[in-house]
Formats: sequence, C-alpha cells, structure tokens
Amino acid sequence: MTNDQIKRNVVRSALSGYVRLAVRMGLGLVTFRLLYQGLTPEQFGFWSLLWAIFGYGILLDFGFGYAAQKRVAELSVKQDWPQLGRVLSTIFFFYLLGAMMVAGLGWMFSAPLIDLFKVSAEHRDEFRRILILFLVGIGAAFPMGIFPEVLQGQQRITTANNLSILSTVANFIAVLCVVWFKLSFTVLVILSILCVLIPYAWAARLAFDRMPGVRLHPSLFSRATMLDTGRFSLFAYANTLSNVLRNKADQPVISLILGVSAVAPYQAGGKVGEMFGQVTRQIADVLSPTAAHLHAKGDAAALRELLVNGMRYSVLAATPLYLVTAVYMDGVIRLLTGVKHPTAEMLWAGELLLFWYYSLVMTHWVYKRMFMMAGEEKRMMWQGVTEAAANLALSIGLTLWMQSILGVAWGSVIPTVLLGWGLLWGWAATRAGVSRRALFQRVILRNWIGCLPMAAVAAALRLQPWWSSGSTTWLLLAEGGLVCLVGLAGIWQLSLNMVERARFSAHLEGKLGLKPKEKPA
Repeated sequence: MTNDQIKRNVVRSALSGYVRLAVRMGLGLVTFRLLYQGLTPEQFGFWSLLWAIFGYGILLDFGFGYAAQKRVAELSVKQDWPQLGRVLSTIFFFYLLGAMMVAGLGWMFSAPLIDLFKVSAEHRDEFRRILILFLVGIGAAFPMGIFPEVLQGQQRITTANNLSILSTVANFIAVLCVVWFKLSFTVLVILSILCVLIPYAWAARLAFDRMPGVRLHPSLFSRATMLDTGRFSLFAYANTLSNVLRNKADQPVISLILGVSAVAPYQAGGKVGEMFGQVTRQIADVLSPTAAHLHAKGDAAALRELLVNGMRYSVLAATPLYLVTAVYMDGVIRLLTGVKHPTAEMLWAGELLLFWYYSLVMTHWVYKRMFMMAGEEKRMMWQGVTEAAANLALSIGLTLWMQSILGVAWGSVIPTVLLGWGLLWGWAATRAGVSRRALFQRVILRNWIGCLPMAAVAAALRLQPWWSSGSTTWLLLAEGGLVCLVGLAGIWQLSLNMVERARFSAHLEGKLGLKPKEKPA
C-alpha cells in the first residue's frame, strides 16, 4: 500500500467511523426507548445487567485484540503467512479456552447468581435459562471478536465499521420485531446474540480472503508465540486497565464519599463530555493499524507526517464542537437530561469534563494510539498508569476536601493537563522532528485562529439583550447552528491553506459526481 493510498484510507476510515457512531447513537436511543416501554421493569433491569456483563468482557481481552491488530499489520507487510497463522491460532484458541471456562462457570453457578441478582420467584427459572443461554452465546462470540480486529490490522477499518453498522441495524430490527409482535424475552436474547455472532463470522470470511495460506488450527497454538505476543499484550492490557480506571472511577468515588444521589448531577454534566469524547476520537482510532503498518515498513518520514496531520485534523474537528458546546453548556444539559434549570455544580462539572476530553484530543489520543503500535508500548503504559493513579488519588483527595462532585472533575483535569503538556507533548514533538513551539503553531494555533470568528459570534449572541439566548430548544439549535456555520467558514478561510482547500473541494466534487473545474490556459 502506497503512502497516498494510506492517506485516502485514513480519510475513508475516519468518515465511516463518524457514520458508525451516528447510527449507533441514533438507533441506540430509539432502541432504549422501545425496550424501556416494551419490557417489564424486571426484564429491562435483567437485560441491562446482561449487556453490562458483556461490556466488562474487555477485561478478559488481556490486550490480545490490540496485539492482533499490530501483528496482522506487521506480518501482512512481510507476507509472513505461516507466522501470522500461528499468531492468530494462538490468540483464537486462547480466547476459546477462556470463553469455555467462563461459560462453564456461569452454567455451574447460574442458580446462585440469579439469587444474587434478587430475581423474583416468578421469573427465577426463566432468567436462569436466559443467563446460561447468554453466557454460551457470548462465549461463542468472544473468540470470533478477533476478526474485526484483523480487518483493522489489514487497513480495512471501513469494512469493520460497515459490519458494526450492520450489527446495530439488525439488532434494532430484532428489537422492533420483538416489541411489535410481542415475542418472548428469550427470543429477544437469542436474536441479539445472533446480531453479534453473524457479523463476526462475516468478518472472519472477509479477513481470510486477504490472508492466503493463513489457517486456524489447534496444532498451530504456540507457547513461544504466546509469550512473544504476550509481551506487547501485557503493556496494551495495562494501558487499557489504566484507561478504565481513569475514565470509570469517578462514579464509585462520588458514591463512596458523597452518596449515590450525588452521581445524578455529576452524570448530567459528565454525559456531555462523554459524548464529545465519542465523537472526537474517531480520527485517533483509525491511526493505530496505519502506524503499525508504517512502523513495520520502516517509513519514519510517513510516520512523522501521519502523526502531525493526525493531531492537526483531530484538533481541527474537535475545536469548533468544543467551543459551541462550552458556550451553550446549559442548553446542552437541558436537551440531554430534561432538567429545566441545571445547577451550578452540573454546569461546572460539564465544563470541566468537556475541557478534560478536549485536552485528551490535543495531547493524548493521536500520539498514544499511534505509538502504542509503533514501538513505544512500554513508555505509553507507564505514562497511562501514572496518570490513572494521579487521577484516582486527586479525585479522592479533592472530593473529600471540597465535599463536591467538582473534586472528581478537577481530579481528572489536573493530571491530564500536566502530563499531557509536560510529557506527551514533548514526546510528540520529538517524534515529529520539530520543536514544541513549532508543533503547537501547526497543530493548535492555526485551528484556534480559524475558530476566532465563531467565538466572537457566540459571545455576541450570548450577551445580546433582546432575547434570552439558548433558553429554548429551538433557540439553542438555531444559535448553535449559526455559530457552527461561522466556525466552518472561519476554518475554511483561516485554518486551511490554498492547497488543502483545493484538495477538499476536489474530493467533495468527486463525491457529488461533479466535474472538476477546468483550469484557465
């Protein structure tokens, strides 16, 4: 794959990631409402619990999914299919063994688990059968989940995203049919498991089409390969655990110190930052396998260019969204939660966590995602563990001192900003071959200059005396839309140069089927 092909592939992958996210968020909200209204409270609670168990399955990954991406990208460059077969067979059958053990233990202890969940006597036997069925189905899906990772390692992230979209749409149709035809709860669980398994199986077929000579077989399981791959996997797994600790420790800390009721106002503001993070990390996510591919080729120049452009375009996409969300935080919280008058704590928590995620965009995501795959996994792991430990310690200490949910928010912001700008920014500048100042000018400053007009318009709308700015949903959408349009115009004229504008225009004309304008003689 040439460098031009890699660039085009990154753009397509990022765009498909945004489409996948939009479909998941849109259909997810509708699916949630359908199930909330179509199931009994006990059924809905048990359904949510089952998929929460599935979500925590990432802790059983042990970093091998990330390792599969890296090894597929590296060995595909060398076309070392026998070694790739050993790597994938080792990971697949390790996962299969783990899944069988978990499913077997779940089967053996299904009765005590149901009692632990305090299921009513009326549904005890039914829910026990459903729990066993779910564990067996997810156990079958767990080793198959390696194949979307293989597709990403093959630089086919768009294909993996399309399969994820297919899974989401199929699950929505299944839920719609169950609710519409009043089918049983068991049927709902079976259909949902199939909506996971079938796209995984399709991903396996597509993945093997690009790997001639690669096969999966228990005889190819190799302890030496396990140990070799495991060294990277342990660093990746430690980094994943540190991210989980950094991102998910806030609610337990608040519950233990301030009480569970304090979680609700924190979540009202925290949800804004969480959604911002989901939207703005798409570019960073698609760069991991590309970085592994370029690292395996030894193309340091292309890797530097990818790093700088990846950081720049991530900030370019995130900055206008950050500005409009920060300015209209009260309206965004009202829109998401239905709260008519957000409290000062809600607003400050939302602003702090929004800034936290924006800081991750600027200093963390692109560099860490790329160089975890490009030979710096040990350094990334230690940085992640240090930040997670500092986050937890500060969150506990500041919450005890302030007796406020803002203690947790500040506990997240402070270590991320200090380590991001003090450590990661310097590492990124060194890898890019430029000074910290030059990297800042190219990645941050140009993008903020382009967003100055939208900041001025937003301030004018919020401060004008003729109407209450953003006080209704329609005003929020109208003002926010106007601010975003000004932002896009400013970015187009001030952040992008003539060559970039011409390239984007040609790309857009190609997508719309328009002929490019002929240059005058």
